[in-house]
Amino acid sequence: MIEARALTRYFDRLLAVDNISFKVEPGEVLGFLGPNGAGKSTTMKMLTGFLAPSSGNAVINGHDIVTDSLRARQEIGYLPEGAPLYGEMTVTDFLQFIAKARGFTGHEARHKAAAAAERLELGSVLQQSIETLSKGFKRRVGLAQAILHDPRVLILDEPTDGLDPNQKHHVRELISSMSENRIIIVSTHILEEVDALCNRAMIIARGRVVADDTPAGLIGRSRYHNAVTLKMAELRSAASILSKLAGVARVEINDDELTLFPHDQAQLLSAVTASIDKHGWSVDSIRLEEGRLDEVFREITRSSEPDRTATDVKEVA
Repeated sequence: MIEARALTRYFDRLLAVDNISFKVEPGEVLGFLGPNGAGKSTTMKMLTGFLAPSSGNAVINGHDIVTDSLRARQEIGYLPEGAPLYGEMTVTDFLQFIAKARGFTGHEARHKAAAAAERLELGSVLQQSIETLSKGFKRRVGLAQAILHDPRVLILDEPTDGLDPNQKHHVRELISSMSENRIIIVSTHILEEVDALCNRAMIIARGRVVADDTPAGLIGRSRYHNAVTLKMAELRSAASILSKLAGVARVEINDDELTLFPHDQAQLLSAVTASIDKHGWSVDSIRLEEGRLDEVFREITRSSEPDRTATDVKEVA
């Protein structure tokens, strides 16, 4: 497993990652979320040995990232943000170079490179130089090098950045297919990706973990969870009547929609439909809200703690 223990990182006086601790077990796909500058990429760089922690440490399948860094990195496939590549190399040459750097030789190196290229559907660009590729193809080459050695741990920073919808779907399916016996950490700004791909979600803000739950658990925190939204002509009169139903905590009208928010996640749908039938209202649409992850994300990251001032930042000892 991966275990982060009080990971902390300063850049001069700036505290970028503040005492983060967590564990990730095989079979977990952890979505790592947070606003820009929250510390996501810095945490991933520390986990991969790319960046040394100012204090704390992490263990990758039993190997300390500081004292046993080489063995720890052998366990990992890493796709960094903007994946640095050798632009003058062809895709084939680059992947074979990575295979050799990973310790494969001869036929095995060529086979590993070819297999990774096939999994990422790179056949049409194998002989192109990387610098001539589109952003989407460059991202797929970066992902190919990350999975080439069949690692037990995958750490992927924005893996679908720059991909078109079909490519995103393919990459998500690939990640899902690899997740059963592996540890996968995915940093993303695409909230729908967390719901589609991850079985665990961690939100980081201002360098600290502020939420750690399943995607369904986070969605369940939304004020829209179990709310009922109606689209109809008689909004004002309906709102006055429906607001008096048992279990209704609050009513909001936005444009041509009426939303009824439940008290303590009460089930409102049957009572609302019964009231519609009783009063003979014409309703264009009615839906039971699952919850809105974007709203939960905004609420958690905005209210997690006050902004740090210069007096809150400590010098590195």
